[in-house]
Amino acid sequence: MDSYTQDPNQLGTLVERKELISKLLAKNVNDHLEKKNGLSYLSWAWAWAEALKADADASYKVEMFDGKCFMDINGTAMVFVTVTMFRKPMTCQLPVMDYRNKAIPNPDAFAVNTAIMRCMTKALALHGLSLYIYAGEDLPEEGKSVVITPTQGAQDNIPPEELQYLQEMAVDLIATCEQGDPKAAWVKLEGENLDDQQKIALWTLLPSKVRSALKKAKEL
Repeated sequence: MDSYTQDPNQLGTLVERKELISKLLAKNVNDHLEKKNGLSYLSWAWAWAEALKADADASYKVEMFDGKCFMDINGTAMVFVTVTMFRKPMTCQLPVMDYRNKAIPNPDAFAVNTAIMRCMTKALALHGLSLYIYAGEDLPEEGKSVVITPTQGAQDNIPPEELQYLQEMAVDLIATCEQGDPKAAWVKLEGENLDDQQKIALWTLLPSKVRSALKKAKEL
């Protein structure tokens, strides 16, 4: 896929996709977070408006399964949404959950619709918008002080496409741990067969509480 895309601010001008992604990664979304039962949710309407500002051709698609907008999993439901930005599609999945973040048996249409819009917002994070929230951070990278750590620069030698894959994996692991199943997250991680360099880079993408949960799951 072409690594260049149209600059929405300068008609006819091509820029590298990574430049536009960097802008989304650096955007502070804290003023648009909604707090419910101790959990943070980004307003989907605001998030989609920001997506359109970043890429006027942005689109999202709800994946269908036998004519339904969700996949049935033993009486519960999983929704999948694909967001295309900068000419690249990214797909996220999300269980249809209640206020405790527990899967709802036989969910109604309202719960499914809520999950779809949250899943769309999560898919936007794969393109960079609000990714730091899923990583358990308070501010995006540009809003934080630089701290030197033993893993500093661990991502520098990772090819862009490979790094994006690791970022997607990090979001998935974080979501699985937050849903109360760190063991499943550990099994997913082990199944990836990452080399040492990839493991270190992935580790730097995870918040400390997720790293701790994965370490404990490994010992079980």
